[in-house]
Amino acid sequence: MTDDRIHALPAVRRWLGNPVARALLRFVIQDDECGNRLENAIQYYLNPTDGLCWRCRLASHMVGHTLRRSSALFGVSEDDIKRGLGETVFLRGLQNVLTGIAHYGITMPQVVNAPFMVVWDFTHRCNLRCVHCYLDAQEPLPNELGTDEAKRLIEELADAGVVVIAFSGGEPLMRKDFFEVAAHAHKNDIYVALATNGTLITPEMAGRIRDAGVEYVEISVDGKNAASHDAMRGIPGAFDRTIAGVKNSVAAGFYTCIATTVTRANYAEIPEIYSLAADLGVNRLMCFNFIPTGRGVEMADQDIAPEERWDLMRYLLARTREGNGPEALTTAPQVAPVALAGEGGVPVGHFYAGEAIEGKTGLLADFIGGCGAGRLYCSIEPEGNVQPCVFLPIVVGNVRDTPFLDIWHSSEVLQGLRDRSRLSGSCADCSNKYICGGCRARGWAYFGDVHAPDPGCIKNRDYWESLLEREDPARPNQE
Repeated sequence: MTDDRIHALPAVRRWLGNPVARALLRFVIQDDECGNRLENAIQYYLNPTDGLCWRCRLASHMVGHTLRRSSALFGVSEDDIKRGLGETVFLRGLQNVLTGIAHYGITMPQVVNAPFMVVWDFTHRCNLRCVHCYLDAQEPLPNELGTDEAKRLIEELADAGVVVIAFSGGEPLMRKDFFEVAAHAHKNDIYVALATNGTLITPEMAGRIRDAGVEYVEISVDGKNAASHDAMRGIPGAFDRTIAGVKNSVAAGFYTCIATTVTRANYAEIPEIYSLAADLGVNRLMCFNFIPTGRGVEMADQDIAPEERWDLMRYLLARTREGNGPEALTTAPQVAPVALAGEGGVPVGHFYAGEAIEGKTGLLADFIGGCGAGRLYCSIEPEGNVQPCVFLPIVVGNVRDTPFLDIWHSSEVLQGLRDRSRLSGSCADCSNKYICGGCRARGWAYFGDVHAPDPGCIKNRDYWESLLEREDPARPNQE
């Protein structure tokens, strides 16, 4: 454990995790005649004005003290924090974290009051036939959430403190009401992201997406050229239409990401896909873990070996640290310990902490905690089912039947995913279990248990070998 984690974690627990501090935080997060006390307290901290009750002013002093302590622990200036609080995403995130600490205390990794990000599979309908599709998307389901239901759900998620909604699918652009629903999310101060195959993004479509308030567009590209991409996507000609969609997204000014699901079929192409991303002018390359669920069950033998995943993470980290092209991230939670070995920033899933908190990245890794399924994010499926993750098809409730926050706080499955003491096998004894924890969807997909080891880690090499032998006893180990 690095020195900053040795000294900072006990300090954080003493400062925010003790019963008195949690009682004060519970006071801060309450509503009163002035409105939301925490929101008022932050605004008063930024710009003291008359008109607030003494409770909100007292809450503001508490918040100010908390932020100044955060500034010292993370090595970020208070001025930078104040500038960040001017951004809605940062502000909502801070409110979410403080409310989570009031409810749960300081945890390893941290549990928040509501997911930072909800991935919403907006429809089951899709115009491609991807061989690895986790949703097995084809035609729309008979009872998908309607427009009015979707807008009410957005208001519920906004009130809960959700920071980001990522519309996915299926292909979300195939729903005619996507623009109306996305605009409603933007109106409710939620950061709106779109995960798409890109084939429908013409210049006109890009304009409509921008006008709806979408800020982040993630487009799937699974090969360096048409031959490899179209083989994964199941439709001839998909590559050319997708690349056109990428170009149109970049031209429209979106923060544009190319997303690649890494398998044996395209593992060797990743450097060329990165070069393609750089040539196209995108901001990010995101390499997704392959998880054998949905249609992907039929191609489980295409998963890459643990050593290959380790080399991939090192390659992506090197590209990001160079800073000469798109940042290169991965959803594999093992990237946290790999990154900490170099102390040059912690890319974890969709998050990256670089030079701004250099030297404190271990503390951030403890907070983010690797796999965030059911802890930092969750998914909502087309008919309203809530899952820990799009790749983890365990239904923990339905928003038509139960308020979203009730599902988030009461689900036994989600509570179990937040408790790293329940991990089994090599993950249970790993020194990195609080900053990584293994991919819980992979544990479930391979062993039918959300607490099972992730066979994609080099520390779980024996589990990987057992899988290979189970698939084909005569096949030699793949190195």
